Amino acid sequence: MKFPGQRKSKHYFPVHARDPLVSQAQSSKKMSKTHIVGIDQTLVDIEAKVDSSLIEKYRLSKGHSLVIDDKAAEALYTELKEKELITNEFAGGTIGNTLHNFSVLADDKSVLLGVMSSDIKIGSYGYRYLCNTSSRMDLNYLQGVDGAIGRCFTLITEDGERTFAISEGKMNQLQPESIPENIFKKASALVLTAYLVRCKPGDPMPKATMQAIEYAKKYNVPVVLTLGTRFVIQDDPEYWQEFLKQHVTVVAMNEDEAEALTGESDPLAASDKALEWVDLVLCTAGPIGLFMGGYTENDAKRETSLPLLPGSIAEFNRYEFSRPAIKAECNEPIKVYSHIAPYMGGPEKIKNTNGAGDAALSALLHDMAANKHHRENVPNSSKHQYQFLTYSSFSQVCKYSNRASYEVLVQHSPRLSRGLPEREDSLEEAYWER
Repeated sequence: MKFPGQRKSKHYFPVHARDPLVSQAQSSKKMSKTHIVGIDQTLVDIEAKVDSSLIEKYRLSKGHSLVIDDKAAEALYTELKEKELITNEFAGGTIGNTLHNFSVLADDKSVLLGVMSSDIKIGSYGYRYLCNTSSRMDLNYLQGVDGAIGRCFTLITEDGERTFAISEGKMNQLQPESIPENIFKKASALVLTAYLVRCKPGDPMPKATMQAIEYAKKYNVPVVLTLGTRFVIQDDPEYWQEFLKQHVTVVAMNEDEAEALTGESDPLAASDKALEWVDLVLCTAGPIGLFMGGYTENDAKRETSLPLLPGSIAEFNRYEFSRPAIKAECNEPIKVYSHIAPYMGGPEKIKNTNGAGDAALSALLHDMAANKHHRENVPNSSKHQYQFLTYSSFSQVCKYSNRASYEVLVQHSPRLSRGLPEREDSLEEAYWER
């Protein structure tokens, strides 16, 4: 497990000097390992530059997202291939992206649950998916299906408008029996997306998702939900509020999804509202940066040394040097918030916004996994006097999520191709010291 963010050597674990609180008898103990588990609709993102006539030919709605059947998807793909219009093909899916990024950042294991074509041919969608996935992602638990996985076509017309055509293939055919209980015993998080519980009637994916949540609760594994898109949430925000309250520990969202969920257009106010239902909130807000909100133990709160920030909650970042905790496990929980502006002011040229939120979430998951890893291997450490959710403070997690997100914005792929540099090329070394 690489430790999160950019740290001076004294912060790393395990290092040559063990924590003095650890008994020497433990030195022969085998290191405990952890991983994160995610369920996804496995799909491949296919990007192409096309004429408006092709949008009309396939009866798509320009600028919108439509589901198409497998036959139409095959015909569209064949035409794009023949005319050499495809610019990029990447493994996609919100959770697939997040798990891949986690494994790249942490240099450690993640487990993907979902479906994969049983018969994989070179050049097929399943082949593309496997080629673009970190070798640290465990794909051994994927359920084989007879047919294609999902495909998401992003068709960019001459006016720059993006039109989406989605062929779901067999991506929603994950059966509850394909969720293995044993992988939850040492997991540090279960990661889900809102898409999973909203499928066509008869699809087994929602039942499989609820089975995974049941196992996560049994082994006290935090459930992390990313909202995916505002259109899923705004149809029935009350349903999602109750779902969060019943099943979710951490929610990740952007400002549009936050507004659909809470009715609050201000990301900070929306994060505060979401804390009625969950223990920790990560809210990305585009050019504004990102916000975090959560709880900490009153006795363990730590004041920031950074300037206090104005907002809908005055001086909201006062205790941002505190570490997130689960509200129910605090004797005296208090709310804590933090904010970070985009790294380096944001990239000069954004090549791709797809996956930036997934990268931010993967950094948070890395910090959560690092905390469990450290707690199990050095249980008497002063780091674990309280049941914290993360290894780092709200402020540090914000910086780390922000930095990982930046790395995706400056590349075409929605997935990180490498870990963060050990030393920054810019003069922003001080970014990590603040």
